Amino acid sequence: MNKLTDLFPRRMHERVKPYVFILPAFAAISLYLLFPFFQTVVYSFANRDSTAWVGLQNYSDLLGDRGFQQTLFNTLLWILVVPALTIVLGLLIATLADRLRPGGEKFTKTIIFLPLAISAVGAGTIWTFIYTQRPPGQAQIGLLNAIWTLLGGDPVAWLQLSTGRLNSLLLMVILIWTQAGFAMVLLSAAIKGVPSDTLEAARIDGAAEGRIFFAIIVPQIRATIITVFITVIIGVLKTFDIVYVMTNGNFNTNVIALSYYQQQFVNRNSGSAAAIVVLLMIVMIPIMAYQVRQFRAQEVAR
Repeated sequence: MNKLTDLFPRRMHERVKPYVFILPAFAAISLYLLFPFFQTVVYSFANRDSTAWVGLQNYSDLLGDRGFQQTLFNTLLWILVVPALTIVLGLLIATLADRLRPGGEKFTKTIIFLPLAISAVGAGTIWTFIYTQRPPGQAQIGLLNAIWTLLGGDPVAWLQLSTGRLNSLLLMVILIWTQAGFAMVLLSAAIKGVPSDTLEAARIDGAAEGRIFFAIIVPQIRATIITVFITVIIGVLKTFDIVYVMTNGNFNTNVIALSYYQQQFVNRNSGSAAAIVVLLMIVMIPIMAYQVRQFRAQEVAR
């Protein structure tokens, strides 16, 4: 790159050099991100094999379809439940684990962090053995049904219980299980970064531990909480594997990422699939904009 910039006149050399160095990265981003983005937007206005324009027909068909409306509602439910419970669970584990002895803290955090190293397909397979059901009279190998029948109930097909979205909530438990370790690690590091002088002063003033946690610790780790929250939301919007492995979107458990897969690779409808991706991008744009604004605010505060 230096040799390339040396070819320019001396007056232009320093001015051109930064652009020459960022050119490979910009070319890669344009090829693998920008070009597919614009191509997807264009295809969303075309028919199923992208040979003719149909205008907004794909969007109107999707938004008017009862099944896709249920998919959007399920996705919204995932967005509301999973990040919030992940943050709460991560905060709880981080706070309690930090009170253990160093050896116990490391061991506990390692065990809780391990599910994050498992693929979503592997996590779904593991939880299949928890939710699985066998006919009455047979030994229940599913942990949940084993406990339920021990208490006197009949075996239940948990993932088929769409009433009250119970099956969707059970699927959310899997993602929360995998993400709790991630939230715990970041939040634990943030809690350890809270000045001990502040905490000691609060205790001397007679503040209870609960008051210290919510009035002193949480405000000071707010930036980390927001970062974890947004990261988990992005992961939720991309959730595909767990639902695909466990139910394949049946029993009213479909989510928007799986809906795209079904339109593109099962129904062979590129127009509807592209429209779903565009809708997903529209949802993610304000989230990403908010995240960028938070990062800038953190940099200014530093």
